[in-house]
Amino acid sequence: MSNPPATLNNRFANIKATVSEVLRFSCVDGPGNRLVIFLQGCNFNCKNCHNPHTIDMCDNCGDCIAHCPTQALSLADRSGNSHIVWDADLCEQCDTCLAVCPKQSTPKTRQYSVAEMLLIIRKNSPFITGITVTGGEATLQLHFIIALFSAIKSAQDLQHLTCMVDSNGSLSETGWKKLLPFIDGAMIDLKAWQQATHLWITGRNQHRIFRSLEQLAQCDKLYEVRLLHIPGKTDFDTEIDALAHYLKQLPNATRIKLNAFQNHGVTGEALAWKICSEQDIEQLAKQLTLRGVERLILPAVYI
Repeated sequence: MSNPPATLNNRFANIKATVSEVLRFSCVDGPGNRLVIFLQGCNFNCKNCHNPHTIDMCDNCGDCIAHCPTQALSLADRSGNSHIVWDADLCEQCDTCLAVCPKQSTPKTRQYSVAEMLLIIRKNSPFITGITVTGGEATLQLHFIIALFSAIKSAQDLQHLTCMVDSNGSLSETGWKKLLPFIDGAMIDLKAWQQATHLWITGRNQHRIFRSLEQLAQCDKLYEVRLLHIPGKTDFDTEIDALAHYLKQLPNATRIKLNAFQNHGVTGEALAWKICSEQDIEQLAKQLTLRGVERLILPAVYI
């Protein structure tokens, strides 16, 4: 097995990211068997977020420490600043810390350098076909993604791995230009069709998302567009003609994945929203198909 290129130590090895989880095997986060890196932090505040604890960064206030039943959390001083330390071996994943956090954030994150992440990837590389970086919103830690994917593409023993990003599409045009040389594809969430609906659901407007879709499509890097159907909330069914017309303009290879809203993990008003049934998804798929949309991917399970 070859070593990482020498340039890694000089330029990339010590670039770090705040990571909430590393999933060493997934078959639903891109093509094949993938190692998935979940980065902490998001610039959207979606009402329907299934992982709201990944939105905000922990501010190290320490309020959660006294509530941890296994003493897995402690406060340490690093360079004159207080910092929450999480002991994964003691943690029982009861999520008490999430329940008491004023920001509903998680202290259960780790700082990984590119060099440390490459060690994990190399250990798992015989069993996977690629790497997917997701979030939160992955592109908020763009420098880490570029450094990691550049290192993978430069290492002979890792060049068989495809590198993909799962994103809300909010990255700037300049940001995508920096990232595009190092990715094999991107999966983009389109939260709603109308601006007002998108703003209501996410707290952000949608102009960047459509520009990202266009930019990725032009470069043949748009692997998948994801539509989360929330009955009575999202507007894909009421805007079906415009939506179908747009989707048909995307590259033939782009997958259109329909996801069904379920209320597990959500908080606030979304807990009372109607879940999306198999019949709801099949009806949406039928309407899109009748309008000439192909490459539709429907959920395998509804839970």
